[in-house]
Amino acid sequence: MARIGIVYFSGYGHTKKQAQAVHEGAASVAGTDVTDFEIDQNGDLPEARWDELAGLDAIIYGSPTYMGGPAWQFKKFADASSKPWFVSAWKDKVAGGFTNSASVNGDKFSTIAYFITLAQQHSQVWVGTGLMPANNKDNGPDDVNWTAGFSGALAISPADASPEEAPRAGDLETARLLGKRIAEFAHKLAA
Repeated sequence: MARIGIVYFSGYGHTKKQAQAVHEGAASVAGTDVTDFEIDQNGDLPEARWDELAGLDAIIYGSPTYMGGPAWQFKKFADASSKPWFVSAWKDKVAGGFTNSASVNGDKFSTIAYFITLAQQHSQVWVGTGLMPANNKDNGPDDVNWTAGFSGALAISPADASPEEAPRAGDLETARLLGKRIAEFAHKLAA
């Protein structure tokens, strides 16, 4: 059994939809238990939820990209993670991440780099997408890894799109494949 946690903040519902795709992918691997940890609008997780994180095999981080980085609510969570950091509670756990913004680029990699740094400070093992980009003329938003995220799953949700409209199929499939890959790695390390 591998236990996966998805810690994320979603401002408008688009990143929550992406988190659900990551969840589906991780849960598709037999013997995997997946739990969502949604950070609230005040940037908080209930105190009891923190204890659950220490018992996981993998923690996947997610946040929309706002102004070139993760939402302040996620940053508040990251700052509060200094308590488990102090006792190396997340050491050697698998880690990965995903983000979403309205623009095609939107400096999404800055958010993924933030997650990577957070994971490395916790001595976690980072896992990227492992996906080739869909970068030919005939590729578009319905193709897997159209945004060419290697370090994490990237999604585009146009500013005027509802969560029912975006992220689009290719970005959601990319997120699902990331969740699956992280679950597979968690099983390898737990063996």
